[in-house]
Amino acid sequence: MSQPVVHHTFIIEKTYPKSLATVFAAFSNPENKARWLSAGRQAMTGFELDFRVGGREFAGYIMGADTPFEGAKMTSDGLYLDIVPNERIVIGSNMAMNDRPFSASLLTFEFLAEGDGTKLILTHQGAFFEHSDGPEMRQHGWTKLLDQVADTL
Repeated sequence: MSQPVVHHTFIIEKTYPKSLATVFAAFSNPENKARWLSAGRQAMTGFELDFRVGGREFAGYIMGADTPFEGAKMTSDGLYLDIVPNERIVIGSNMAMNDRPFSASLLTFEFLAEGDGTKLILTHQGAFFEHSDGPEMRQHGWTKLLDQVADTL
């Protein structure tokens, strides 16, 4: 018998000392986004970004030796559902490890002017299937990714 699906929502807030346009471009420009997505502990094997409502985002990785899934092939395949320039991005995303789907998520990124900088609010709503990374590891991963955004702005 399979394990039940685990549903979980988390919110991460991060403030960057850059303008709304600069931070939004880190998510909307393919070169900018690839830079912070590939700055982690895994080798990026592919990346595509068609930034428009109905457009697709795909990222493939081989997980590194200092991860719990060394050598595993990880993919993330998303569909842009809503985009309001410099305000909001909503994407639905499926993740798989070694070609086996393990989660589906709805991610909402909100961009708010805060002084001379930008406050980013990520709301992640996930359904985690059998053999998934689970909510805690996903939240840790997104916290690290959003730190990598800061390092590449």
